[in-house]
Amino acid sequence: MPELLLELFSEEIPARFQRRAAEDLKKAVTNALVDAGLVYEGAKAFVTPRRLALSVSGLPARSPDTREEKKGPKLGAPQPAIDGFLRAAGLSSIDQAKVESDPKKGDFYVAVIEKPGADAVDLLSDILPKVMTDFGWAKSMRWGSGSFNWVRPLRAITATFGTENDEPVQIPFMIAGLEAGQTTFGHRFLAPDAIRVKRFDDYQIALERAKVVLDIDRRKDIIRTDADNLAFAQGLSVIHDEGLLEEVAGLVEWPNVMMGSFDPEFLKLPEEVIIATIRANQKCFCLRDGSGKLAPNFIITANTIPADGGAVVVAGNERVIRARLSDAAFFYQGDLAIPLEHGLPKLEDMVFHAKLGTQFAMVERLVHLAAEIAPQVGADVEMTRRAAMLAKADLVTGMVGEFPELQGLMGRYYATAQKEPAAIAHALEMHYKPVGPSDRVPTEPVSIAVALADKLNVLSGFWSIDEKPTGSRDPFALRRAALGVIRIITENGLKFPLKVEPDLLAFFHDRLKVTLRDAGARHDLVDAVIASDSNDMLQITQRAEALSSLLASDDGANLLAGYKRAANILAAEEKKDGKTFAGAVDQVALKLPEETALAFAVDAVHAAVAAHVAKDDYKGAMAELATLRAPVDAFFTAVLVNDADPAVRANRLNLLARLRDTMHLVADFGKVAG
Repeated sequence: MPELLLELFSEEIPARFQRRAAEDLKKAVTNALVDAGLVYEGAKAFVTPRRLALSVSGLPARSPDTREEKKGPKLGAPQPAIDGFLRAAGLSSIDQAKVESDPKKGDFYVAVIEKPGADAVDLLSDILPKVMTDFGWAKSMRWGSGSFNWVRPLRAITATFGTENDEPVQIPFMIAGLEAGQTTFGHRFLAPDAIRVKRFDDYQIALERAKVVLDIDRRKDIIRTDADNLAFAQGLSVIHDEGLLEEVAGLVEWPNVMMGSFDPEFLKLPEEVIIATIRANQKCFCLRDGSGKLAPNFIITANTIPADGGAVVVAGNERVIRARLSDAAFFYQGDLAIPLEHGLPKLEDMVFHAKLGTQFAMVERLVHLAAEIAPQVGADVEMTRRAAMLAKADLVTGMVGEFPELQGLMGRYYATAQKEPAAIAHALEMHYKPVGPSDRVPTEPVSIAVALADKLNVLSGFWSIDEKPTGSRDPFALRRAALGVIRIITENGLKFPLKVEPDLLAFFHDRLKVTLRDAGARHDLVDAVIASDSNDMLQITQRAEALSSLLASDDGANLLAGYKRAANILAAEEKKDGKTFAGAVDQVALKLPEETALAFAVDAVHAAVAAHVAKDDYKGAMAELATLRAPVDAFFTAVLVNDADPAVRANRLNLLARLRDTMHLVADFGKVAG
């Protein structure tokens, strides 16, 4: 079957847009193909700095003929209804509709809409320019006198359609002053000549010969492997950075890896500063020696094959990196000369948010909140105050001004150099953490107190001004802050009830549900252990784990079935009687041994469960509940709840209510599926 080859050749596409653009192109084109009746077998998208490409295989030469019957109004319906039917069906007269009969509904109109198929090339000539016109770049531009927007100026369009053995058809369309054809171009420096292509296989081969690796993931593999091999040959290892690797692969079409070096004197700088400087300015990878220390070397990825083996390229990068590291050393020494606390007044000139005030105002609130939290997590109050006061001081340093991603970390370096206690210095770095699902969580008491205070300070502040995340929008990273609070509490096993307003507490519940479900917890079990006023994140987590273990056992599964039966009976009888049974069981009114056994078992288990819950021992509480399985089974086998004697009936319903209330001490089993 025929295949479509599309290439949009342009000036350099920013690396950060490339992968998303390739996926968006594939989605837009394939969705449009399906809508047009052109069902395909497979599609692959590719991207390099200068081209977006798409191959769609297994396309039919024509879209199929279609026949649709559209049901209309009854005979004798009002004219407006008939007119609307005609418009929807594309008919000019009701005479063009046929009449069908229904034994129950009578006679009604039916329009038979037949649409002949269309040639795939004709459909594609309409689809492709529309996809390009509607394409959603994060940033786009216009050039020349045209009105067409693209990420960078387009230079050529390849659009062919055909089978493996035939000469393909050029899909006829024009956009941005360019006519679609069969011509592409190779590497800008190594093979810039025009290349005529027919279909994807020869296109990919031709580009490879013209020094273009089409697949971004293959370019990444080449860079990673060559860098590792080059480093290994020198007794070194690459500091792998997936984000940098993705970016570098988006900067080159024919990757060529080389190694440079810098003055070992710069190794006196914090290694994070060196890595950030080399990464940000030259997009190079840093290296470690055999002992794990930072080496005075770096890996360059060039987009050419230098005639001199790379000497000029390496020397040029070395000159720039030396200058940048000199700047970093200047910032570092200048920052060390000024005590951190001397920078605090400058925070009054930094607006955190128009409605929340300056960074200094946020720090004042942070100090107060951290001091309140400190005793709850076993942290020294005065040390916590000091750490909270200095937490944002590095924001006004020269180094953080140059590399904002080093905030917190530079605070630790400066605090250590200025002889602050280790707990304070550590807290300055850790109070921002965790910033992602794989990031470290603070574990030292002072760090925990400041980290919790920082996140709760931000969350409560934005809630107070009604700036909350909506849909996918979360410009202030409040979801991340809430997840950070949850991880700090649960991973440190902290008994730390959240004292926040109900709306914010509900937000924490939503984030905790996401966390637990991502960890494999069933959504119904999570709902069963979260009440609207549950403010202890650790307790909720432990309850969910214990409930999951209980229901995984035979006793738990059967007990749940007994609970459901009891709850259904109670719901029906309470609705019928117009009252709620409170669980007050009259021991004298118990008639059968099975109901007596259940009453005594429930009383004993109720007390035991309450004791376990008071100690936050939810596994123990669930184990106690599991012992009710046998008496519950025996009760429902031998006892008729709705006895003819009203007093006996009411007592048995109270017994079931007592069972329900006992199980609710741990979780709302009514929310558990099954």
